[in-house]
Amino acid sequence: MQPDFDFTDTPVSTGTTIMAVEFDGGVVIGADSRTSSGAYVANRVTDKLTRITDKVYCCRSGSAADTQAIADIVAYSLNYHENQTNKDALVFEAASEFRNYCYSYRESLLAGIIVAGWDEQRGGQVYSIPLGGMLTRESCTIGGSGSSFIYGFVREHYRPNMALEDCVTFVKKAVQHAIYHDGSSGGVVRIGIITKDGIERRIFYNTESGASAVSSTPSFISSE
Repeated sequence: MQPDFDFTDTPVSTGTTIMAVEFDGGVVIGADSRTSSGAYVANRVTDKLTRITDKVYCCRSGSAADTQAIADIVAYSLNYHENQTNKDALVFEAASEFRNYCYSYRESLLAGIIVAGWDEQRGGQVYSIPLGGMLTRESCTIGGSGSSFIYGFVREHYRPNMALEDCVTFVKKAVQHAIYHDGSSGGVVRIGIITKDGIERRIFYNTESGASAVSSTPSFISSE
């Protein structure tokens, strides 16, 4: 009996949950790690937190091919800009580049982007570029298919100017809730903390403790 779907003909999508929150001193970004192709999970450990510059990252949702291509183009453009000016690119400049491509090719692209980072002019910033290419700055924003399940959670628990660890916990729990309810979100929770010193990455597994369930599992191979 043949399955009623053919994942080889289904576009690869980052049906996903992405999130970014500003705090005093920087931003916290988070995402799940599932990439799906229809009903088939193409990759369960995708990294959707994509580097643009050392202090600017984007979170990608939509078509994996579209979002990867745009991120590569913007990263190249800003790297050239930094080399020519000997100055770090601003977060708003990165967001504006994404907006230009997402809006200009809005009929062809399936891309929802969150741009977040830190610069000397405005500190930590979060910009949302949803489908269609609109650009808005938000202190807290969510995106992807899993975001529809956590609007109530975010509205209830978000507080402006949260401490760093409170912000990390908030983002982690929000993405975990989305993973639980959304079939297109899954895998692990990837967190990035962007400050004036760059990015610190963390990873949380979907276990009760948040640690890998297999990290301390005894080997089945006898030690004798």
